[in-house]
Amino acid sequence: MTYDPTSPLSDADATEAHRLITEAYASPAAPAAPVPPVPAVTSYRDTAPLPAYGTAQPVVQQGRPPMSQKATDISAVMLAGSVASVPVGGITCLVLWTLDAVNPLNLALGASAPVAVLLAAGALLSRLKGVHTEHHHHYSGPVHQDLSTATTNTVKGVVAVNCTRHDSR
Repeated sequence: MTYDPTSPLSDADATEAHRLITEAYASPAAPAAPVPPVPAVTSYRDTAPLPAYGTAQPVVQQGRPPMSQKATDISAVMLAGSVASVPVGGITCLVLWTLDAVNPLNLALGASAPVAVLLAAGALLSRLKGVHTEHHHHYSGPVHQDLSTATTNTVKGVVAVNCTRHDSR
């Protein structure tokens, strides 16, 4: 049945519509028996026993992959350094762009130069993994250790003043 809002309802349709509207707006019938209120749950303790540890492999979790503490620290420093360099580069870019002191090609080259330097430094540091700076000396006998500090001062012009300080222990 299709309803045409421009034509009036027949008496049978009007009576049915009146009945449906009256039922919809009538107060609900009182329940047969009062329903007791449900207490609000404020906490829950799971009493099921914890699962035993098995031989299953660990499941890969979302997010960063598991790394050593050293790798995590280096990664955090790199992320902080990259975030800290964005405002400086952005401000420099805006100042130069505003002053019309640079064209887009020079700006792109200038922006990529620090990245190239960091990549080169990273490649150099990755090759130095086998280099150890800590060394030990083992002596058998009396030892005299001479700690000398030599300082050169050229602040006074052309004449250089050398000062050697001997610190014997």
